[in-house]
Amino acid sequence: MSQHLTLVDHPLVQHKLTIMRDKETSTKSFRQLLREISHLLAYEVSRNLPMTDVRIETPLEAMDAPMIEGKKLALVSILRAGNGLLDGILDLIPAARVGFVGLYRDEETLQPVQYYCKLPEGLEDRLVIAVDPMLATGNSSVAAIDLLKEAGAANIRFLCLLAAPEGIARMKEAHPDVPIVTAAVDDHLNEMGYIVPGLGDAGDRMYGTK
Repeated sequence: MSQHLTLVDHPLVQHKLTIMRDKETSTKSFRQLLREISHLLAYEVSRNLPMTDVRIETPLEAMDAPMIEGKKLALVSILRAGNGLLDGILDLIPAARVGFVGLYRDEETLQPVQYYCKLPEGLEDRLVIAVDPMLATGNSSVAAIDLLKEAGAANIRFLCLLAAPEGIARMKEAHPDVPIVTAAVDDHLNEMGYIVPGLGDAGDRMYGTK
C-alpha cells in the first residue's frame, strides 16, 4: 500500500455510512453499523499483506497453501471512539495484538492531550493499524502516530471512517509514510473542529453520551 489516501467507495460501505450520518439513527444502530462497516474497511486496510506458502493436508491431498507471513499485526485504538472500529476488525483478525492510545482534544486549543498509552511489544516487526473513526484536525492522529513511531513502529496504516481535507493534509505533512484508508472525505471543518457534514461526535453517538 503506497498511495497516501485510499477511499473505500464500496456500495455497502457508503450505504451504512449514510445511515450512521442520520441524526435519527439510534445509539444501538450506530454501534452495530460501525462494527459492520469496520469489517469492510478492515478488508481494504489489510490488503497487500505479505504472504507465504505453507504445506498442509486437505482431506484429499497435500498442498502448498497461502498464509499471512510474519508476526501478527498490531491494532491500536485511539480512545475512546477508536474502540468501535477495533471491535469489528478483531472479528476478522482475532489474533492481532492490541494497543491503546488515550488522547482528548482541548476544546480551547483543539490540541491533543495524552492521558494513556499501552502498546504491544515488537512494533518494529509488525504492521501497525491505528484506528479512529474521525480524522478531523489531524492533531490527535499525528500525536498518536508520533507515539507509535517512538515505540518502534515503522510500518503503519491509519484507518478512519470519515476524514476532513484539513486532517488529511496535516497527516500528509507530518507522516507522509503513513497511508490513510477512509470511507469518505467530507467538505470541511467548522469553527469547533468538527467534520462537516460529518456525523457528529462519534464517541457520543456510539456510547450515548453528551
